[in-house]
Amino acid sequence: MATVSPPWAYTLQLPHDPRAPGIARATLRAVLRAHRMADLTDTAELLASELVTNAHRYSQGPFSLRLRAPEPHRLRLGVRDANPEIPPPFKGALSPPGADAERGRGLHLVELCADRWGACPLQRGGKLLWVECVQNLECQWGGLS
Repeated sequence: MATVSPPWAYTLQLPHDPRAPGIARATLRAVLRAHRMADLTDTAELLASELVTNAHRYSQGPFSLRLRAPEPHRLRLGVRDANPEIPPPFKGALSPPGADAERGRGLHLVELCADRWGACPLQRGGKLLWVECVQNLECQWGGLS
């Protein structure tokens, strides 16, 4: 009998603290393991770390990381913060940072590693930056058809 996984979601409230990206990564690893999506860990950790670091660097006050599976084998993670400014890569500016650029490399990595990404302003101020990554499922029988 086939089973269907119900959708799931977690929200982690993070203080404005330089340890927040590490806390986010540890939580993300545990959630992905629990939902049998551990193969997404490396990419998802990079994406979460960049978004949480961006929230810490460019906003004041707490922020949150939301993890959810909008459908099987797809992870969406979002970071909500109090700064209303949406960074250029999330506005469609897809040019990589210049060789001398001191900032912008992290969000460029988001563009390269995420399957989808986006941003939206929040009605009460601030913004939500989100990314998605999809599991690469292989045939469990090792290529046998």
